[in-house]
Amino acid sequence: MILLNAAESRQLDRISQEKYGISSYLLMTRAGEAVADALVERFPEAAADVLVVAGRGNNGGDGFVAARRLIRDGFGARAVLLGRAADLKGDAARAYAEFRASGGKAIEASGESSLEAALGKRPSAVIDAIFGTGLNAEVKDGPRRAIEIVNSFGLPVIAVDIASGVNSDTGAVMGAAIRASLTVTFGFAKFGHVSYPGAGQSGELRIVDIGFAARAIEEIAPRGRFLERDDVRHLIRARPANSHKGMYGHPLVIAGGRGKSGAVLLASRAALRAGAGLVTAAVPESIQPIVAAGQAELMTEPIADRDGHFDGAHAPDTLKIIIEGMNALIVGPGMGVSDDTRRLVEWLISDASERERPMLIDADGLNALAAIGCEAARRARGPVVLTPHPGEAARLLGVTPAIINDDRVSAARNLAERTGASVLIKGARSVIASPDGDLYINSTGNPGMGTPGIGDALSGIVGALLGQKMRPMDALALGVFLHGYAADRVAARMGRVGYIAGDLIDELPAALEALTR
Repeated sequence: MILLNAAESRQLDRISQEKYGISSYLLMTRAGEAVADALVERFPEAAADVLVVAGRGNNGGDGFVAARRLIRDGFGARAVLLGRAADLKGDAARAYAEFRASGGKAIEASGESSLEAALGKRPSAVIDAIFGTGLNAEVKDGPRRAIEIVNSFGLPVIAVDIASGVNSDTGAVMGAAIRASLTVTFGFAKFGHVSYPGAGQSGELRIVDIGFAARAIEEIAPRGRFLERDDVRHLIRARPANSHKGMYGHPLVIAGGRGKSGAVLLASRAALRAGAGLVTAAVPESIQPIVAAGQAELMTEPIADRDGHFDGAHAPDTLKIIIEGMNALIVGPGMGVSDDTRRLVEWLISDASERERPMLIDADGLNALAAIGCEAARRARGPVVLTPHPGEAARLLGVTPAIINDDRVSAARNLAERTGASVLIKGARSVIASPDGDLYINSTGNPGMGTPGIGDALSGIVGALLGQKMRPMDALALGVFLHGYAADRVAARMGRVGYIAGDLIDELPAALEALTR
């Protein structure tokens, strides 16, 4: 599903109007009427006394059109304008005038004291028309207080285009945001609708066609996607009847340490279940027997170790020979945090091979990269894929995890730009960013995925797809969607609490088959 940012939304409006002759007020009328219709359909019992809380821009104009439509259809609607009617311009001023001409009543509330009085009478539902998709500054003063009062009502709230206070480009909450029950957006969804924390403010999302020019979106060519089944299923390649294992890649998993053999096994098993032709695990020699016994189909290579983890000085001697026979590297799960790990990761990035091959770095590999400096990823000969959780992303960028979680879209973009890597920040609605501007939000997954080893499984899945010569962004898109889709299938069968990473991994073949149907 296409996702637009604020600039692309403005372009869609402008091109539709200027190039294809679609009236701006016609678009506003259709938008406002769609909001009113959605309210009546979704909350018919709440249409008796609807309060429109309107800002001074076109979002407020949409709200006045919605109120006029409700009055025309025999429902009750009134409005509070956060400002003065005399300051309204263009289409918003026209919508306000037509609302008043239809018998609608509006209270102007230009300050916090007048706002408290204006919002004092409790309605049956609220239409949030304060801010639209262009909000890019913290919400303060009267609008912030209006948001707080609306949220305190505990009533159905219908947001016009996007919940006021949510940044449409990132999903960040700009100080305060409406908690909508239903969001009605126009033409296409925006990043703020589907990326947390904004996704949690949107309620049910309804996308309505209000008549934007069909060819305008082709001219804009947006690069954002909310990954759904139809966005990824074409990436699953049919296998010919005369297939053999040499056709489907051979990733090398460089991972593990004392007490962390499970991380190697989970990543390796996931790569096998995701269809890798061969998988080899290069592990510290002290845990090699455990790993070899844990998965019969897995090949293992013992590597020089020190105190249960890779020996950063001597491991490269053996790894250099092994790597040449591989077509993708999966680096990091369970390696531990040490100077040896840092030295090994630095070698893998800078000197491991003369031949280009994709390298996925996860878990302790990311912590080592943070210690080196994340820009070091640019030195790799082949494409680099980073799959941090918010804590690892915070270490890579030198910020706190709270900053990452407040705006994972910007964090993913920033990390991709700084490293030149394709980046996936894991979590609910995982975010994927490429260094050249593609941005995807994943739709699959459930709360049961908060369990050990789930990230190791994702590393193995994506690494297997990279080994099958899939482009990094395609491998991340299909990999993260499949990962969450398999988890959703497991949750539907077993329950959303208590399944484990191994259950997800074992579901991968059936999930892949289901996606191709």
